[in-house]
Amino acid sequence: MTVTQTVDIPANRLITLEVPPELPMGRVVLTFSPAGEKESNCPLCAKSHIPNAETAAAIREGRAMMRGEVPAKRFNSLDEMWDDLVKDYSDD
Repeated sequence: MTVTQTVDIPANRLITLEVPPELPMGRVVLTFSPAGEKESNCPLCAKSHIPNAETAAAIREGRAMMRGEVPAKRFNSLDEMWDDLVKDYSDD
């Protein structure tokens, strides 16, 4: 059973949930999101979701790895991973 309810609550207020007894016990997921443009002064809300060039390249590489187009790197230890990371930056 999924129950969806939208409420308008100021961000500085306490939220109390009263769960009806007919709902089965189990996992509950609460999702909070800005209501729209009127929340534009929210310091935690990004004004732009466009990543910088380095982050965009890393996202593309990760997606290519997930598709199997680029072999994913595997490491047996943190030191091994760190050495590979340092090597990548020293090549620049």
